[in-house]
Amino acid sequence: MKDHESEEMYLETILVLKGEKAAVRSIDIAERLGYAKSSVSRGVNLLSDRGYIKIDDDGFIGFTEKGAEKASRIYDRHKILSELLIGFGADAKLAEDNACRIEHVIDDEVFELIKKYVEKK
Repeated sequence: MKDHESEEMYLETILVLKGEKAAVRSIDIAERLGYAKSSVSRGVNLLSDRGYIKIDDDGFIGFTEKGAEKASRIYDRHKILSELLIGFGADAKLAEDNACRIEHVIDDEVFELIKKYVEKK
């Protein structure tokens, strides 16, 4: 895993997959992201080393408390930013794609202002 943005993308993908299926494995992440299994395996191992996820003996991935909190925070940013961009008139796909990029670089203080704005609407 190259950087902070990739770490967040993996955590968000795991969270979304967990909402869709009972159990998540590295192969599910690879298929969703279109990445090589070897790349995802390295990324998942790094997330485990950093204390965000745990991998059981069967290869199923679960969040630690720390990982669940971070993944939820990232996903919340994604949803709020997507809503904002759709509210501005962007189509859903464009809003999703841009929210993915923005969520990783936006300052916490600015995001909180956006969140309050979106929640008022």
